[in-house]
Amino acid sequence: MPPFTLLDAIALAVFVLCWLAYALLVDRIPSIRARSVIAAMDEHRRRWMLAALPRENRIADIAAIGNLMSSVSFLATSSILILGGLVAMMAAPDLGRRVVAAFPWSTVPDDAMWEVKIGLLLLIFVNAFFELTWALRQFNYTSTLVMAMPRDEAATAQAEAAVRLANRGAQHFNTGLRSYYFGLAALAWIVHPLALVAASLLVLRELHRREFRSAARDALVP
Repeated sequence: MPPFTLLDAIALAVFVLCWLAYALLVDRIPSIRARSVIAAMDEHRRRWMLAALPRENRIADIAAIGNLMSSVSFLATSSILILGGLVAMMAAPDLGRRVVAAFPWSTVPDDAMWEVKIGLLLLIFVNAFFELTWALRQFNYTSTLVMAMPRDEAATAQAEAAVRLANRGAQHFNTGLRSYYFGLAALAWIVHPLALVAASLLVLRELHRREFRSAARDALVP
């Protein structure tokens, strides 16, 4: 087969458009973002930090932040394992192509296309790793601010700083999680370009449902 067909180009364009357009609309347009579960959680984290101000013992708050860090750390570690597997797939294309050939209606890529498709997955999970590790560091910084919050006139300002850090960490965590979702969609490209289109649209629909129309979002919004 040719190294890169028109159908491959269309499928890749749909994939990139779904990912970038969704991220741009949800993360950069305030009127849209305000209706999302992400914005709702931003406000709840603000209430949390303000409620922590009068507490003398903030061990429970630090434990809650530690739970957040555990989830982020798990996904960051998993992304490293996934990257190792993808490098192995890049190094052994014949075995991978034999597996793809077993799927019905699959198109078996040649060496060049195999490297392109696995390379896309590598880029996605490298991005996931960087986003998740940065989220982990920001949650770590947040825990320091929480423990250092004074009980005087400067307390509210430090609580607001902790809120900003926690919300930024949550945003990067969400971006890294999105990389996982679209990484699963990109995996479908190995089978067929149309599978990539279908998977991209399915991921887009599921992200929109969970962030704007889910029961969790309804429960968080007063």
